[in-house]
Amino acid sequence: MSTATRARQSGIGPLLREWRERRRVSQLELALRADSSARHLSFVETGRSRPSEELVLRLAEHLDVPVRERNALLLAAGYAPRFAETPLDDPSMGALREGLDRLLHGYEPYPALVVDATYTVVAANRGIAMLMEGIPESLLTPPLNAMRLTLHPEGLAPRIRNLREWRGHLLAQMERQIALDRSEALRAVYDEVKAYPVADGDGGDDDRESGGAVPYFALPMVIEHDGQVLSFVSSISTFNTPMDVTVAELAIETFLPADPATVKYLRSLTP
Repeated sequence: MSTATRARQSGIGPLLREWRERRRVSQLELALRADSSARHLSFVETGRSRPSEELVLRLAEHLDVPVRERNALLLAAGYAPRFAETPLDDPSMGALREGLDRLLHGYEPYPALVVDATYTVVAANRGIAMLMEGIPESLLTPPLNAMRLTLHPEGLAPRIRNLREWRGHLLAQMERQIALDRSEALRAVYDEVKAYPVADGDGGDDDRESGGAVPYFALPMVIEHDGQVLSFVSSISTFNTPMDVTVAELAIETFLPADPATVKYLRSLTP
């Protein structure tokens, strides 16, 4: 059953209460934030009152409801969706695509990619292509999924020196997103990658070739490439105040070299 169908069937009250409880906000606190009253909010949640379209949007804003689910709240209240969902290859998205391409290419030789809400890769640069070298074609058939490529036993997982730590970080990241966004599609990806076997001994000590400890400033992904041990920390960026579902669900992940050896090696690969 689609989100829109569920929204229409359940009504605004149960959906709003679910989001409020998920965010651990009382009726009074939410009402004060949204310039309403606890009495009116109670009537909305119990179905005794229909909120205005403006109030639905204010409540969604203060509850940090994802853009896709804001449309569901509007539908449940009897209003038309406010936010479009434009395919990324639509001509109207040309400026966005060009901007993302410039960002990714400008970050080279360091790896960077763009993913959607389920970690499907929608764009990547040559730094990512370098890390993907040697992965079986069966895993490289579109649509590519960043979590699958990273944690699959035939993907990057065997090359990641601290796999157990990095795997734990990625699974915890997905768990937080699922708790916040209620995404069934992301839950399916999570269940798949969590079930991948982890060989005994994988993700042990990060023994640097230099023999010395590296003072990491964040948990790194330590990975082998062509006999060289590389270390990266990742940073994820999203768009501010998106007005389109597609844009709201895009994330740009960049991998910053975490030590001088990684910087030197990647720069040596640049023509």
